[in-house]
Amino acid sequence: MTRAVHSTTASAITVLRLLAEEAPPGRFEALVREARRSGLTGSALAELEQATELALGVHALFGRHEQREAGLTALVDTARDLTLPYDLDTLLKVISHRARRLLNFDMAYIGLLDPDGESSCIRASDGDTTALNVGLRVAGGHGLGGVVHGQAAPSWTADYLGDDRIPHSEEIDEVVRAEGLHAVMSVPLQHGDSVFGTLYGANRKIRHFAPDEIGLMRSLADLAAVAIEKARLLDSARAEVTELELDSSRARTYLTTERRLADVRSRLIDLVLDGCDLPAVAAEAAAVLDGALIVRDADGRTLAVVGDPAPPPLDEADIAKAVLDAHAGRAPVRAGERAWVASAAAGSEALGALVLVPAQPPTDKEVRLLHSTAQVCATLLLIQRNTALVEGQVRDELFDELLSGRRPLSARLADRARRLTVDLTQPHVVVVARPEGGPQGRAVVWASSYAYRMSGLKSVLDGSIVLLLPGGDAGATAKAVSEELTPLLHHPVTVGAAGPVTGDGAVHQAYQEALRCVDALTALGDTGGYASPGELGFLGVLLAEDHDVDGFVHSALGPVLEYDMLRLTELTHTLEVYFASGSSATAAADVLHVHPNTVYRRLERITELLGPTWQKPDRALEIQLALRLQRTRHLLSRRPGGDA
Repeated sequence: MTRAVHSTTASAITVLRLLAEEAPPGRFEALVREARRSGLTGSALAELEQATELALGVHALFGRHEQREAGLTALVDTARDLTLPYDLDTLLKVISHRARRLLNFDMAYIGLLDPDGESSCIRASDGDTTALNVGLRVAGGHGLGGVVHGQAAPSWTADYLGDDRIPHSEEIDEVVRAEGLHAVMSVPLQHGDSVFGTLYGANRKIRHFAPDEIGLMRSLADLAAVAIEKARLLDSARAEVTELELDSSRARTYLTTERRLADVRSRLIDLVLDGCDLPAVAAEAAAVLDGALIVRDADGRTLAVVGDPAPPPLDEADIAKAVLDAHAGRAPVRAGERAWVASAAAGSEALGALVLVPAQPPTDKEVRLLHSTAQVCATLLLIQRNTALVEGQVRDELFDELLSGRRPLSARLADRARRLTVDLTQPHVVVVARPEGGPQGRAVVWASSYAYRMSGLKSVLDGSIVLLLPGGDAGATAKAVSEELTPLLHHPVTVGAAGPVTGDGAVHQAYQEALRCVDALTALGDTGGYASPGELGFLGVLLAEDHDVDGFVHSALGPVLEYDMLRLTELTHTLEVYFASGSSATAAADVLHVHPNTVYRRLERITELLGPTWQKPDRALEIQLALRLQRTRHLLSRRPGGDA
């Protein structure tokens, strides 16, 4: 009895010693087997087996405590790791890696719900062997994720493909088979009461998960959910900061652009205030716009050109349409493939247009600058027009005084003309243009513009436009006026011109001559034509009501008469005898009782004075008529009571 008690006590001490040494479970099992071989039986063996079983329970308890302590330690490390400032994608990879190590999973992965909540997407995975998992989209309600989302609680299975309780889907099952997975655990990722994703852990063999493991996984999921929300907020804050920086950059760029545009507009306005003209304003703008710039008035006439548009020439039909579109839209528009057009308008009135042919496609800043330039040009055109209207009244009054034939003080009149940039000491031509039908309003507006452009004067008398224009060729001036005014009015315009004249006193006389040219053209049936006294010749004298004999004789023979008067020669008499002798120099020499060579020399002098065409039929007829009128006047002056 004493020996049995001693054996039992020895066995118990051996079990306690093994437990104190933290021996592995196999040592306890070996102790029981050794006792049986040594012949221990009965209650002593039963007590040893019970002691061994209790020791194994204590050993397992110690193991669970160690495992729990290791898990908590790993969880603390994970919590510390998750506090680092990761972006969302990197954080998800860290969480899946930590989950795999925490519970010795073969594979761990994370799925996040889409914003609509109808499906989820696998965003990160650790331990995967295929490329099928990451990016997989799962419809709501399928797989363990569907169960977790519906219940907001963990869900697990020891063998996924063999578990009929799970709502399977072909997409998920395909990935499970490809990865060789069996045991799968999923826990919810929650923010408050809202589930926004799932954390998964899986093994490639059948595994039954203990409650401690599920609780540890749930704790990791709670930490991960907080970190994910923080990362989302951080990403959102970063995105907002980036957007704010981008907005700030755009604002700085916009302010810089606006400042540059304001500087250019300021320079253009300064040019207008300094009294610069359209070419100067256009040149300043073209230097910034990098292209050829054309300024046109409301009728399409070119007022200024800066630069040379490269060929081919611009399509005027496209330009005309773009002008209307730009005026209607109050913004520059494209004209064809090469040009841009901006309307120069004051309110609803179109004063003109700007045509830009850029070297490169214009930027938005350059298009806006083109619009600003058009506004400045419209201001300048409006100023010029208003100035022209006020100045035009003064100019019209001056011209009316010149045409009236009254004799004001020349100094006062010359001073008024000089202030209006009209130099009466230079040659001028007087033009009378009579529209043959239709309203005269358009002709009057044209006359004001034309006189302004030509630095001349205009008036309206007896239904006719009267112009005083700088120049020395009356016929060419009459032609220029006719060719511009007739197409504008779309009906005939009869134009007569006289001059050139200098001084204020000769304007009235030239006006009378131009008026007689218009009457002569009408009498000849040449309505809508143009002529000067030099082109009408003696017909103008014969057909006009007030015959200007002196003017005609002077225009035909003036140089010869002056030569005879200054040098006491007989060129005029030689001409009379020459024509009376049938234009024969030899016959004229016999009548004059001189040598024929003398007649030839006199005829050469006459050619120098009257020009090489004096012997042509029309001119010769005028000269003969002038000779006859001159002789008649001479005879009449010799009669008693005749004028000397």
